[in-house]
Amino acid sequence: MLENPRAARVRTIRKLSQRTVRRETGRFLLEGPQAVREALTYRPDLVEDLFATPTALEKHGDIRTLIDDAQAENPDLEWEYADEAVIDAMSDTVTPQGFVAVAKQNPTGLKDIFASEPKLVVICEEVRDPGNLGTILRAADAAGADAVVLTGRTVDPFNPKVVRSTTGSLFHVPFAVDADLADVTGRARGAGLQVLAADVKGDDLLGVRSEGALENPTAWVFGNEARGLTDDDLALCDRALRLPIYGAAESLSLATAASVCLYETAVAQRSM
Repeated sequence: MLENPRAARVRTIRKLSQRTVRRETGRFLLEGPQAVREALTYRPDLVEDLFATPTALEKHGDIRTLIDDAQAENPDLEWEYADEAVIDAMSDTVTPQGFVAVAKQNPTGLKDIFASEPKLVVICEEVRDPGNLGTILRAADAAGADAVVLTGRTVDPFNPKVVRSTTGSLFHVPFAVDADLADVTGRARGAGLQVLAADVKGDDLLGVRSEGALENPTAWVFGNEARGLTDDDLALCDRALRLPIYGAAESLSLATAASVCLYETAVAQRSM
């Protein structure tokens, strides 16, 4: 039982909440039973250290079974009991729910993403809010997207707030980081995808849907929460589209708009 919240080991893990430390180590934090469960189920090879309170492990008995299965595949995985004070000291959140783990970062190369003949790719350009990025990753997963690509100064996908808001989708969808938008859109077009931009100045999405254009392999580009996509960004895309607003709302949030665009495309592609 790890009981000292001031132990050097605890402080080292807590530092993974800092981007510079994550970049230096290639590791990141997992907090809470859902994130731990998804990691152990889908990518047990990435999990290195896991800490849990006896109460949390008793409550989530399935995770104990997953740990045993994961260790059979990944002998390097180590787990240990820790008390609540230690879990709290390691965690970035005020409610870690008794679980903290350390995992290796797992980005995918652009070459691999576009070599797999994707039908639906999500490109996030300068998306800065962790909650928005996490929700878009989750929506991409739910819509069956083949990959997510982060371009420009998009927030670190291994930021604890991003990881929490994906609710495990980080381990389901391939994603690339630190990419250049011009390079990505060129690769997408070379792989046979149309490149669509979500932008308030674009054409009505419903009109494009009626034309049947959303059935084609598609890469969606979503821009910064505050300023959207620049004119230079839009010039890299084949077409800009907007969602109609029927009520009095000034606009939709970025994550909501992205979710609608992805689902519209996923449904159209599956109705062929």
